[in-house]
Amino acid sequence: MIRVKRVYDPPSGDDGERILVDRLWPRGLTKERARIDLWLKEVAPTTELRGWYGHDPARWEEFRRRYRAELSAKQDLIRTLKEKASQGTVTLVYSSREQLLNNAVALKMILEGETG
Repeated sequence: MIRVKRVYDPPSGDDGERILVDRLWPRGLTKERARIDLWLKEVAPTTELRGWYGHDPARWEEFRRRYRAELSAKQDLIRTLKEKASQGTVTLVYSSREQLLNNAVALKMILEGETG
């Protein structure tokens, strides 16, 4: 099972393995408070793609397409995430204030095979 959760929300017992999928460490948060099991910054969108997207809802579909293209060169990381999710709950943790249209949501969709 794959979940998505903002890193600033309190960790809970049903989070399973908490994987930070941002390129930068969350501002103002200690490692103890974040309770991150794995930081996969390599799976985050490039700085250029994040800047282009800027959480503009009109760019969401194109962001997802470009992000999927970036991840096509990182199949080893995708396999690792899918494998972990098949063994138990994985929570993709992100720091964005945008809760519906962010890289963790897009990554979850990609991992679950959703297209579009």
